[in-house]
Amino acid sequence: MRHAGQILVALLDKLEAALAPGVTTAELDALAADHIRQAGSVSSFKGYGSNPPFPGTICTSLNDEVVHGIPSPRRRIRDGDLIGLDVGCIWEGWHADCARTFAVGDVTPAAAKLVEATQDALSAGIAAAVAGNRLGDVGAAIEAVADQHGYGIVRPFVGHGIGTSMHEEPQVPNYGRPGTGMRLEVGLCLAIEPMFNLGGDDVKLLDDGWTVVTADGSASAHFEDTIVISAAGPERLTARPER
Repeated sequence: MRHAGQILVALLDKLEAALAPGVTTAELDALAADHIRQAGSVSSFKGYGSNPPFPGTICTSLNDEVVHGIPSPRRRIRDGDLIGLDVGCIWEGWHADCARTFAVGDVTPAAAKLVEATQDALSAGIAAAVAGNRLGDVGAAIEAVADQHGYGIVRPFVGHGIGTSMHEEPQVPNYGRPGTGMRLEVGLCLAIEPMFNLGGDDVKLLDDGWTVVTADGSASAHFEDTIVISAAGPERLTARPER
């Protein structure tokens, strides 16, 4: 899983470098497909699910799209956009999953702050994921950051356990009460992924069966890391290695 995570770290670096006005989300998807293939791994997302299976290698979610945006040659990135890139791969049967939201060009101060706060919430949630704590402690830490800024919290979509399957138990909500839920143990691997909206909590699913957007059209941001809970604390498997 560490190796799969580092494949994704390198992929996100490549994708970030390719972000520019005029680039299509399909071009980003093709870059990702090439990187994952050359790394000897397989996309966790392509063909996932049913009705219909997800068609992309990665998820590309623009502005009011919260998660699961489908790459398309018709979607061109514009100056001032937010784009959430959710990537996952399988290496020797083991999954890693992570997401980052990037600001392209000159974004509004409100959008930039949303991105920063959602990233902070991911760090807060991971910091709470220590052995002996409970799942509610993780959700409460994330929720506290949203409440501090008055952001909407996406509630129908949550983090998850991860291992030989991309989605395993337990579910990891981005809200909760401290001291409640499953007790966290050494060896547990989780994908923690806060999703905050500049407006309200509510979201809706588009007719493509995948893309989730904010109900009020406000911007959304999404960050995710795969972690393992060790005796020394949480370790991010999808973080850049320390140099």
